[in-house]
Formats: sequence, C-alpha cells, structure tokens
Amino acid sequence: MQEVAVLGVGLHRFGKTGDDIVGNKSVTALCRHAIDAALSDAGVPWKQIQAVCAASSRFSGGKGWGLNGNDVVEELGSTGIPVYNMSAGCAAGGNAFNVGYSMVAGGVYDMVLVVGGEVMPKGMIQTSGVEEATDPEFLRQRCVGMPGPSFWATLARRRMHDFGTTEEQFAKVAVKARRCSVHNPYARFQKEIGLHEVLASPYVSNPLRLFEICPVSNGAAAVVICSAAKARQFTSRPVLVASSTVATMHFSDALPRGLAGPVPGGPSFHTESLAAVKRAFEMAGIGPQDVSLTELQDNTCYYEFAYPEEWGLCKPGEAEHLLESGQTAPNGRMPINPSGGFVSFGEDDGNGRVPDRRTDLAAARPVGRAPGTRCARRAGTDQRTGRQRNGGDPEEVAAAEPVYSAKI
Repeated sequence: MQEVAVLGVGLHRFGKTGDDIVGNKSVTALCRHAIDAALSDAGVPWKQIQAVCAASSRFSGGKGWGLNGNDVVEELGSTGIPVYNMSAGCAAGGNAFNVGYSMVAGGVYDMVLVVGGEVMPKGMIQTSGVEEATDPEFLRQRCVGMPGPSFWATLARRRMHDFGTTEEQFAKVAVKARRCSVHNPYARFQKEIGLHEVLASPYVSNPLRLFEICPVSNGAAAVVICSAAKARQFTSRPVLVASSTVATMHFSDALPRGLAGPVPGGPSFHTESLAAVKRAFEMAGIGPQDVSLTELQDNTCYYEFAYPEEWGLCKPGEAEHLLESGQTAPNGRMPINPSGGFVSFGEDDGNGRVPDRRTDLAAARPVGRAPGTRCARRAGTDQRTGRQRNGGDPEEVAAAEPVYSAKI
C-alpha cells in the first residue's frame, strides 16, 4: 500500500432551506461550491481528478434529497472518469472517504475527489419505507414508539443513572459547542448561548432539550486525496492519512439501537464505532494516548461524554469532569469538537465538517464524516436514521410534536 495524503478541502457553510446561507440551492449546487473550494485549496484542475466518490444518506438518482455524483461531474465537465455513488445514512461521508482512500492506497488511482452533500427535508428525517418485523429500525420506531431523540434520551438517562450526570452538564456541552462555532465560518449557528438559555429550551425528549440535539441542515463538503508522492509535487508538507476504517457490529454484540437482543457485557451501546476506532488505531500504529484532538458525531450532547470513554480517551465516568475543568475546550489537554460539532452545524448525513488541511488534525477515520489528517480522530456510528425529529433548531420549536419521556 502507498501512503495517502489530503491535498485540499472545501465546504459550503451549513444552513436551512430558505435561509440566507443556502437559500434554495440544489444539492448539486452546494457540492459544486465545495468542490471548487477543494480544487482551489489543492491547486489542481478538475481534469487531474481520476475518480469521484459521492456520498449521500440516500442515493436517489438526483430525484430526492440525495446526491447523484454523476450530476456533479456533468457540471464540472464530462471527462470520462468513474463515479462511485454511496448511500449509507449517517456514515455516507466516512464510507465515501474510505473507498477513495482505499483506491489511492491500493494504487488504482493517484488522485480522487470525495464529495458529500445533502438538502434535508424540513423537520423530519423520513423512514426508509421498510415496514418489516425483521427490520430493527421499524421495530424501534413504529412498534416500540421510539424515534431517534427518544433513543438518545434513553442512553442519556442511563448515563445519569450510572454516573450521576446532570442535565446541567449536558447543557454545558451545548454551551461549549456554540462558543467554538463562533470562530468557525462554516458553522450554521455562530452565536454563543448561555447555560440558562439551554436549560430554558423545551424538552425534545426528556432529559434532552432543543439546544442539545442537532437539527437537520443543508450543506456540502469535498476533499481531494492523492498519493503522498503526488502530494509532494504540490507541497513540501503533505498532510498524511494515518488510517481510514469502517466497521459493523459483531454477532455477539447488542443490536445497534439496543432495543432487542442481549444486553452487552460492558457499557458500550455503540459497537460499530468502537470496532472502527480500534481498527483505526491498529492500522495507524497508535493508541488513545496519542490522540491530540477529536472530532466526533454528536447527534446529541450525550455522545461527547460516551464516545471518549468507550474509545479509551478517558476513564468511564470521567468525561463530565474533563468538560467542566476545561480539558475538552479548544485550548485544553484533549480538545473535543473544536469545530462546534453537529450541535452547531446541524446534521447533514451525506458529508460532514472538514478540517483545514494545514492543521495537524486526525487521520483515523472510522465512520460518518469528512476526512481528518494526522494525529486525532473523527468518528461516529453508522446509524440508519428513520422518521424522527432531530430537534436542536432554535428556529423550529416542536410545538406540534409530542415530547417523549425516556426514563429508567
């Protein structure tokens, strides 16, 4: 395998349909913006791209909210290159990057463009339409009556039971996220919020409040990846990718949503991401102690406590202390989501937040986001989203939506 490098990145700021950020732009237009920025950042023309990996939560041939990579190629110029369209829910961006990375590492191509974009439905993330007793997503949402926010609330309530986590501590994660997003020109929300504002926002699903759950957003991200040898033709300091991994659960694990099957032997309810992280560490030849920065999938503030513990970045029950002592702040000992996270961006399943290639970020890429670079990690579980209200949007208080209470 040959070394792989990130040569350029681009992003369209995240927003909401009809606002001053994304307006009524199509997903193709959003992606074109991100691609132009990535190519400019890399300093390469479109004609040097040898393949495209396109990510969207659902590929719909360009007729739904999903991205069709072929449309993007036609916009930029039909050069005859292959397009690989990938649909993988929240993990689409990570999967697309992993495919591009693997093709470059294996010597199939020297330069690949990875792009992801989404124009999300307002308010609701629709189900896949599968209503079968063998589908755990259908069982969770329709039979058990537990859409995404209620599932997350169950996990949050469990943490409160196990470690004494308080609602105020969940709220402090949102406060930190918004404080970070003020300095990120690509974040959807760029205004700080106080602790009292978070605690005064309505419950979406007890104990999680409106500002503690990410809203759905529109946006796009793109990255140019190439062989390290090729990158050195453009820069003397290429950003090398230490590893890129994707994983699924093992047969002995609890089901991904934790509502059927055996209870796991340990505290983990996120076995896919844990497997990906372990594999990424092994591939990169590093361990948790080597991580200097982490970007993780925070559909809700709960995950900023759960994931670092499960991945070995800190001890079980220690995450709240790290937050309150400032150690997870951008200038702390182990920064977590200095970009502002999903809480500040909103969830756009097909892509993710792309770090600046010139910063010394992470390269272990489990699933679910745009690529990192060298010494930190970005990860998330492969969650198939269904009909749910994500919440988190201060412009859309769910007045007409039921508030689900999840208590153990």
